Amino acid sequence: MDTATVFLVDDDASVRDSLSLLLSLRGLRAQVFASAESFLETYQPGWRGCLLTDLRMPGLSGLDLQMMLRERGIMLPVVMLTAHGDVATTRAALKAGALDFLEKPFDEELLIEVLRNAIHIDQVRHGATAARIANASLIERLTPREREVFDFLTDGLQNRAVAQRLGISPRTVEVYKARIMEKLQCRNIADAVKLRLGMV
Repeated sequence: MDTATVFLVDDDASVRDSLSLLLSLRGLRAQVFASAESFLETYQPGWRGCLLTDLRMPGLSGLDLQMMLRERGIMLPVVMLTAHGDVATTRAALKAGALDFLEKPFDEELLIEVLRNAIHIDQVRHGATAARIANASLIERLTPREREVFDFLTDGLQNRAVAQRLGISPRTVEVYKARIMEKLQCRNIADAVKLRLGMV
């Protein structure tokens, strides 16, 4: 399920029905769960979007679910929904990484805006992770010596300084540099620096 989805967890069937209808009318895909436990049992690592969960539910609460996701390294943005908001609970949810905390009855426009923002955040996070993985796999193609030269060059050292550090000639550094640029598909050192920093 790589399509952005709002994963709605609420023990109240009428809330699940009304919210899933609202989301579909606003062009958002929804998948509903009657409990935190059923969401955790069904969850797949490829899921993208955000989690909209009720705070108070039988069994695991929304806060419990949020904590368990965090412990498992699941980075779906979490929006908490409750009819029983209090300052301490709100603070705990936000401190644990909840994106927002909305009280029932909620403003529909605000809810949709918050959910769209949460989905956008997930897309940005996922894009950045994919870029880091791609960059790392490119860098792994370098030989140990090429990696040394790459690190020195992207640290800002000139060819002559790299040559002195490694006990080779500046000409040999140039040869390594050309090979590195080709393997990493970089046009220049600036591109290589960006790649090392995960910016491309």
